[in-house]
This record gives sequence, structure tokens and C-alpha cells, in this order.
Amino acid sequence: MSILLTRYEVTKDSGFVAATDFNRRSRLQHVDRVYKAELTNVIQLTSMEKLFHIRIVDNVERERFTFLPGQFVMLEVPGYGEVPISISGSPTNKGYLELCIRKAGTVTSVLHQARRGARVGIRGPFGTSFPLEAMKGHNILLIAGGLGLAPLRSPIFHVCENRADYKDVHILYGARDPSQLLFDYQYEQWNRIDDVELHIIVEKPDDKWTGEVGLITKLLDNIPIAPDDTFAIVCGPPVMFKFVCAQLGRMGVPMHRMFVSLERRMHCGMGKCCRCNIGSTYTCVDGPVFDFWTVMNLKEAI
Repeated sequence: MSILLTRYEVTKDSGFVAATDFNRRSRLQHVDRVYKAELTNVIQLTSMEKLFHIRIVDNVERERFTFLPGQFVMLEVPGYGEVPISISGSPTNKGYLELCIRKAGTVTSVLHQARRGARVGIRGPFGTSFPLEAMKGHNILLIAGGLGLAPLRSPIFHVCENRADYKDVHILYGARDPSQLLFDYQYEQWNRIDDVELHIIVEKPDDKWTGEVGLITKLLDNIPIAPDDTFAIVCGPPVMFKFVCAQLGRMGVPMHRMFVSLERRMHCGMGKCCRCNIGSTYTCVDGPVFDFWTVMNLKEAI
């Protein structure tokens, strides 16, 4: 079994440096198991994105299904195929899964036409997760651009539900224009949580916009950061990682404390189709969550 060299720790017995794999394979469920599920609610977020509430039909299977923030599932539409989708909901919600889906292809277009009661299949969960246990007792920056708020929403839920475990939390979110902002009905709720600050910026404001204007890196200019006491999670277009993580680096945050999701490279979820590979690394098996040091050492990862 290969191990991706992402972070390192010194073992107590030998003193040698060993790779840490975030327990990804020990948490991987049987890849061929399909959970029968149904749509229980569909929420229009923007002109291109919808939030789907998906409930596993069997009561026992629904109760047993667990995931960690950052993982994804394979969502099957019978007769059309399946697609990898990051889980956007809270790990503590046993009633249904929340999947934010952009209309971008055949399968997702069919899903956007579906209504409550439609049957689908779920496989997973797959992939690595954000190391939120290691982040306990530290400040956290949760940074998303565009559709990146979908995978970031799960760690936001986790941090808010376990607020006492973390120090200051800043949520930074940027979109092209106000019409593309996701989950706007939750902004006030996040802002009301003690020591959680939400910062939003758009590139192209409309006549009603009164907030910040510019690129998401601008938001970092006004946030005090203790580099050795801060972790960052960054989700969004891969090109965004370079600029955001570069600025975090200039502010003193170590690369191994920045985590990104390469969820856009997901395909089959099992490393069989080889469409997600970056050199010898299979993103859907060894990822999608990586620390930024690893990403910068994977040629053409971003």
C-alpha cells in the first residue's frame, strides 16, 4: 500500500520521520456499495447551482452512513451515469446529505430537472478530509472562491458546531458578482456565532452591492494573523490557490498549515479510470484534500 508524503511526524519509538496519511484508507468504505436514496428537497441557489437534500432510503443504512468534512460521494442517476460531488452538509446531520450541484454536463443537467421523490444512488464516502482534529486550539481561516463554498460549507458546519475547540475563525468568500453568491441565507447565522467573522467580496458589483469589491486576496489585508497559530482551508478554482496561498505564505503561514481541495479533478472515485492522476498520484484516492506543500510538489496539480 503506497503512502503519499504529505505531512510528517516523528514516531515515539524509533525517532524516524514517518508519513501521515490522515487515515484516509482506513476510513474508505466499500467502493461498490450503492445506497438507494431519494431527493427530499431541491433549493435553487443561483441560476446554475442547486442544493439537493438526499436521504438514504434504508433507515439502518442512513444511520450508519458517516463522512468527514472534505470527502465526496459518487452520485448516480439511473440510466445517465454518475458524478463525484463534494458533501456540503454537516457530518452530524443523519437525516439527509446536502449536495450543491452546478449544471455542467449530462448527469447534472438531468439532476437539475429532478423533483422531490426522484430516486438516485450514492456510493462512498471517498477521499481524504480536512484535518480538523489537528486544527483544534488554533485560529482558522476558511477561504472559498465561487463554487468552492460548497465543499467548504462542511468544515464551516463542523467548526461552528464545535466552536469551543477553536480560536478565532474567519470565513472569506469571493464571487464574480452578487448573483453568484451561494448560501446567502446563512451569512447572518454565521456572523452571529461568537468569534466567527464573515468577509465577502465580489469582482463585479451591481447597483445594490455595498460590500467589498476586488479579488479575494484583498480580504486578507485586513485580517490579523498569528502565523504559527493559524491553519487555512482553501477551496475554489485551482488558479486561486496560487494567489491566496502565496499571500498566506508572505504573511508567514507555513505551507503545511494550508489545505486545499483538488475536488475538480475527481472522476470515478476509485483511481481506476486514471483521469484524476497527477504523475503517480491519484487525486481521488490520495486526495482530494492535500496540504499546499504537497500540491506545489505535484507537477501540473494547479
